[in-house]
Amino acid sequence: MTLLHWAILSPFLFAVLIPFLYKAFRPIHTGWFVLLLPVALFSYFIQFMPITRDGKVIKETAEWMPSFGIDFIAYIDGLGLLFALLITGIGSLVVLYSIYYLDKKKEQLHNFYVYLMMFMGAMLGVVLSDNLIVLYMFWEFTSISSFLLIGYWYHRERSRYGALKSMLITVFGGLSMLGGFILLYLMGGTFSIRELIAQSDQLMTSALFVPALILVLLGAFTKSAQFPFHIWLPDAMEAPTPVSAYLHSATMVKAGIYLVARMSPVFAETSLWLWLVGGFGIFTLFWGSFNAVRQTDLKGILAFSTVSQLGLIMSLLGVGAAALHYTHLDDNIYMVATLAAVFHLINHATFKGSLFMVVGIIDHETGTRDIRKLGGLMSFMPITFTVAVIGAFSMAGLPPFNGFLSKEMFFTGMVRVLEMDIFSLDTIGILFPVLAWVGSVFTFIYSMILVFKTFTGEHQPEKLEKKPHEAPFGMLISPIILASLVIVFGFFPNILSERIIAPAVAAITPSLVEEGHAIETHITFWHGFTPELFMTLGVILFGILLYQLLPKWRKIYSWIPERLTLNSMYDGGLVRGERAAFSFTRGYMTGFIRSYLVYIFSFFIVILLFSLWFKGAFTINTEELAPIGVYEIAIALLLVISSVTILFAKSRLTSIIALGAAGYTVSLFFVLFRAPDLALTQLVIETVSVALFLLCFYHLPKLSRHEERMKFKLENALISIGVGIVVTLFAISSYSTKLFDSISSYYIENVYEEAGGKNMVNVILVDFRGFDTLFEICVLAIASLGIYSMIKLRLTRRKEG
Repeated sequence: MTLLHWAILSPFLFAVLIPFLYKAFRPIHTGWFVLLLPVALFSYFIQFMPITRDGKVIKETAEWMPSFGIDFIAYIDGLGLLFALLITGIGSLVVLYSIYYLDKKKEQLHNFYVYLMMFMGAMLGVVLSDNLIVLYMFWEFTSISSFLLIGYWYHRERSRYGALKSMLITVFGGLSMLGGFILLYLMGGTFSIRELIAQSDQLMTSALFVPALILVLLGAFTKSAQFPFHIWLPDAMEAPTPVSAYLHSATMVKAGIYLVARMSPVFAETSLWLWLVGGFGIFTLFWGSFNAVRQTDLKGILAFSTVSQLGLIMSLLGVGAAALHYTHLDDNIYMVATLAAVFHLINHATFKGSLFMVVGIIDHETGTRDIRKLGGLMSFMPITFTVAVIGAFSMAGLPPFNGFLSKEMFFTGMVRVLEMDIFSLDTIGILFPVLAWVGSVFTFIYSMILVFKTFTGEHQPEKLEKKPHEAPFGMLISPIILASLVIVFGFFPNILSERIIAPAVAAITPSLVEEGHAIETHITFWHGFTPELFMTLGVILFGILLYQLLPKWRKIYSWIPERLTLNSMYDGGLVRGERAAFSFTRGYMTGFIRSYLVYIFSFFIVILLFSLWFKGAFTINTEELAPIGVYEIAIALLLVISSVTILFAKSRLTSIIALGAAGYTVSLFFVLFRAPDLALTQLVIETVSVALFLLCFYHLPKLSRHEERMKFKLENALISIGVGIVVTLFAISSYSTKLFDSISSYYIENVYEEAGGKNMVNVILVDFRGFDTLFEICVLAIASLGIYSMIKLRLTRRKEG
C-alpha cells in the first residue's frame, strides 16, 4: 500500500493507541495527543491542491480481492480533496474544542477519541475510494462510529434513543445503497466509479438503471437527513457538542451530499435524477426551516437548520444536473447551481461549525440550552455573541458574509430553472424558486431567534443553573477561527475559486470539462439589480416582519396532530413491530427442544425434496460403484444396531454407550475410506462427547420403573422417516447427478502450487476456506466469552449475597 492508503487508515491505527496513551498520561488531556493526527493529515492533503487545480488526479491501487473486482483504490480529485480537507480541517478544530469542553476527570476520554478517530477514518475512506464495495464498507463504518458517538453518554435514555434511531435509519439506507451498487455492477461489470461514469450512456438503456438510481438515493437521503428520513438528526443532538459540530456540519450528514455529487455523472442524464434530488432537496429546505422556528432548544434549532441547509445543497445538485444535458461549458447557465452547491458546502461547514460550538459554550457556561430561560447574555459573553452574530447572519444569507454569496448563487440557480426547456421545468418548475424563497424566509427567522432570543432581551439568572460568564480562551479558539473564515471567504471568495471550487465542480461534471480548459468561478458581491437581489430584499423584509409577529402566528404549529408526525409514526412502528415480533415468537417458542426439531426437520424435508424435484436431480446410477466388502457390511450393521439401541434402551448409561459406539463406528468408516484426519477428529469429538454426557447424566435422578413411557406420535414418526428418506435420496443423488463440475480437480491442481501444502484437507480449511475457519473460531470465542461472563456474574452475585 502507498502513503495515501496509510493516510486513510491512519485514524483507525491511531485509535488502537489511544487507550494506552490515556492510561500512560492521565495528567495530560488525551485530546492533545489526538490533535496531532488530524493536523498532520490536513497538512498532507493540502499538498494535493496544486495537482487537482491543474485538472490532474491521484490514483493508487492496493489489491484486495481482485478476483471479485474489489480493490482498495484511493482516488483524489477535486471533489475528494474538498471533502478530505473538510474532514481533517474541521476535525482538527473539533478536537481542539473538545480538549476544553470535555473534562478529563469526569469523561471517559479514551472511548470518545477512539470513536472519533474511527469516524474520521471512515469518512476519509468514503470520499477517497473509487471502488463501490470499499466505499460501502467505510460508509457503514460511519454509521457504527456515529452510533457510538451519539450514544457516548449512554447513561442518558435520550442519548441511547438518538443513537439507535440514527443507526436504524442510516443502516437501512446503507443496505439499500449496497443493492444499488450491486445492480450497477450487474449492468457495468465493474465496481469502479470511474469506469461506471465512462459507461453512463450504456447504463441508461438497462432495465436495472432506475432501481439502481432509487436505491443509491435512499442511501444518500438517509445519511444526509432528507425528508422524510430527517427525523434521526434532531435526536442525534443528544451527543456531546464536539460530536454535533463535527458530524452535522462537515462530515456525516455531508456523506449523502458527496454520494449524490459523485454519482451525478452516472445518473444525471435522466429526468428522474433531477426531479428526485432537486425535488426532495427543495422540500427538505422548506420543511427543515419551517420546523426550526418552533424549536426552543438551541441545538434543536441548529438540528433543523442543518436539515434545511442540506436540502438547499441537495436541491442545487439536482438542478445542476441539468448542466450535463449540454455538451459544452459555453453559455451553460445551469452550471451556477453546481457551483453554488460546492461553495455553500464549504460555507455551511464554517458557519454551522462555529454555531454548534457557540451553543456548546452557552450550555457549558449557563447549564441550559433552552431559549425560554436565556436572554441578555451579550454583556456576559461578548466574544461568544460576536461569533454567534457572524455565524447566524451568514446562515441567514446576509452580507458581507460568505453565506450571502452562496445564497445569491442559490437563488440564481433556482430562478434559472424557469429557463429550462426540459422535463417540464419551465412550467411546474416554478415550485423550485417559490419554495427556495419561502424556506429562506424561515431561515432568516430562526437565525434571528438564535441570536436575539439568546443574547439580547431580559437576563433571567434565576432560571440558569450557573452564573454566566465568558468561556475559557481555549474553548473560543476554534469558533473564532471558523467565524474568521466566514468573513474571509465573504470578502475574498475567489481564494477558493480556482483552488477548491473549480476542481470540485469539474469532478461533478467531467463530461463538460475538456482537457486544458477550466471552469469560470469568479464570485462577486454585486451583479446589478437582478431578481436574486430582490428575492434577498424580500427575505429580509418579510423575515423581520414575521420575526416581530412570531407570537401571533406561531400557533400554526399546533395544527398538526402529534400522532401524524413522522417521529410519532417511527415510534409507533417500533412499538408495533416489537409487539408483532413478540407475538410471533411466543407462538413458536414453546420451550421444548422437540418442538424446535419438528420445525427444523419439517423445513428440511420440504425444501430439499422441492430442490430435488425442481432441478430434476434425483437419478440412480450404479455404474463405477466400488465393490462393497464384508467389513463395510459389518460396520454398517453395527451402526444400525447401536442406533436402534439408543431408542429402546431403558438405562441412560446404555444409551450413552450406544451413542458413543455409533460415533466410533462412523470413524471406522473414515479409516476404511482413507480419511485419517476425519477419523481422528471424529474419535476426539466422540470421546469428549461421551465423557461430557456421562458427567452430566451422573447428576440426574435415576429412571423410575413406574415412569410413564412416552406415547407414540404419528407426526414424529413421519418426520423421522422423512428425514431418513430425504438424506438417503440426497446421498444417492449426489453420486448419480452432477449439476456442476467437481471442484476437487481444482484443489488437486492448486493445493501445492498456490498454498504450498501437501495435506489437502488442512490447506482447504486454512487457506481456501480460511474465512469459514476464521468465523467458526470467532463464534467459539464469542460463546466462550459469554459463558465466562455468565460464570463471573454468578460468582459475583454469590459474593454479594
